[in-house]
Amino acid sequence: MAARRISSLLSRSLSASSPSLLSSLGKNSSRGRGISRFSTAAVLEEPITPPVQINYTQNLINGQFVDAASGKTFPTYDPRTGEVIANVAEGDVEDINRAVAAARKAFDEGPWPKMTAYERSRILLRFADLVEKHSDELAALETWNCGKPYEQSAKSELPMLVRLFHYYAGWADKIHGLTVPGDGKYHIQTLHEPIGVAGQIIPWNFPLIMFAWKVGPALACGNTIVLKTAEQTPLTALYVAKLFLEVAFKIFIVYYLYQGLYVIIFKKWSPSCVLHSISRDAQTIAGLPPGVLNIVSGYGPTAGAALASHMDVDKLAFTGSTTTGQIVLQLAAKSNLKSVTLELGGKSPFIICEDADIDHAVEQAHFALFFNQGQCCCAGSRTYVHERVYDEFVEKSKARAIKRIVGDPFKKGIEQGPQIDSEQFQKVLRYIRSGIESNATLECGGDRFGTRGYFVQPTVFSNVQDDMLIAQDEIFGPVQSILKFKDINDVIRRANTTRYGLAAGVFTKSVETANTAMRALRAGTVWINCYDVFDAAIPFGGYKMSGIGREKGIYSLNNYLQVKAVVTPLKNPAWL
Repeated sequence: MAARRISSLLSRSLSASSPSLLSSLGKNSSRGRGISRFSTAAVLEEPITPPVQINYTQNLINGQFVDAASGKTFPTYDPRTGEVIANVAEGDVEDINRAVAAARKAFDEGPWPKMTAYERSRILLRFADLVEKHSDELAALETWNCGKPYEQSAKSELPMLVRLFHYYAGWADKIHGLTVPGDGKYHIQTLHEPIGVAGQIIPWNFPLIMFAWKVGPALACGNTIVLKTAEQTPLTALYVAKLFLEVAFKIFIVYYLYQGLYVIIFKKWSPSCVLHSISRDAQTIAGLPPGVLNIVSGYGPTAGAALASHMDVDKLAFTGSTTTGQIVLQLAAKSNLKSVTLELGGKSPFIICEDADIDHAVEQAHFALFFNQGQCCCAGSRTYVHERVYDEFVEKSKARAIKRIVGDPFKKGIEQGPQIDSEQFQKVLRYIRSGIESNATLECGGDRFGTRGYFVQPTVFSNVQDDMLIAQDEIFGPVQSILKFKDINDVIRRANTTRYGLAAGVFTKSVETANTAMRALRAGTVWINCYDVFDAAIPFGGYKMSGIGREKGIYSLNNYLQVKAVVTPLKNPAWL
């Protein structure tokens, strides 16, 4: 698939829905001043049956799908209904031990790190082609397990997944060290070597994209992997793991069909000799060797903690909440001081200046907050609006939220599905109650949507103050908080007064204002007159308690490489 800007994909797949769909959603009687209720019709319908079968629920260890060592399973749920989709192998300490042992053997003794970088690149490209071939099933599975709109999964996230693996496949044979000039008769060089066994823990909000962010650079650099899925959303990682095995099988068949015919016809080998050669060399040619990618599903306090504290894991990468990230960092430090990258929470400011295009800013602010049901670490969850355009912005943001179409994410035109599970659903409702109790003005929403599943009404608060919990904590839900500011210096100071520093957005027509803000804001990403523009080459990560290190782009390769200096004396060099 041709490379495309993710922003355009998101904009196209998440555009405003048709009038016929909008008209099918009525409004119930108001509650309080100007507060609109939302129709429950969409969620009272019988849920659409997902067009995909559940075939992979076991852990992948050493190239085989296996049950948990304990024999235990745990349920994974459909957030549309709260009903069980499937029971998945419940990995524990023993499963992590087995997976790490397989990864260690594959790194120390297997062909993967010794394979040419070009061959690793080809394997990643073949995998990306298979993902593209199976994109319909993967999109359906991602929507079923996560609750996100199918159009988002199919038109945005699957193309992004393919693009990311193409990107890292391109990097595989371009990783190299340097020749360094020194003071004296020495040849000095650096080697960039794979770090070893990488432990990876991914979150539930973007399972496929996070799989690519973690697995892509680690494999491109020649590492082996033990990946723990989020217990809420284990299904798509197991499915794509199956595709890596399929890559291996197809490469095996094509390669040896060609080689076998060649040696029989031209070298006059007997068929038995050919079979012996195939038996001997299959594991080194057939693609991703056993043990290179291992996937364990399980709970954080058991499987996750075992991976973070394992003495034979050389590197740990975690995406999730800041609180859990602190625990992960402690476990890594107390074990073998393994290097750690963390992509954590955020409370990102979205700043609308008085000269901004208000209609454009309203739509972008809406998208920045409500995208993926608000379950996005870089959500623009503190919307700062200049006092001169504040009232206009609030009214237009309220109108846009009321028009937002909520319902079964498999239904065409749906913009918002359910929250991931009951715990997150209840958390969002608690924050809404907190906003009301803090005397913020509830403009719309404020309650559950329907009577089944984990749907929340798109909610907008105005007159929010910096000391309110809804302006300080990461809600991770469809709750927009709109604050007022007077001048750019004031809003930059307030925007930076947070423990987080993941992202920020600035909307202005002034180049000077944009330049001032982009340098002053303490955030890993600053979007100017746009938001949530993601590309494989753009690094992503946070300041302060939003994380350590960067994902994506060239910077992500550093997470999975060791730098070794090699110094050799020179005798009678022609030059230095």
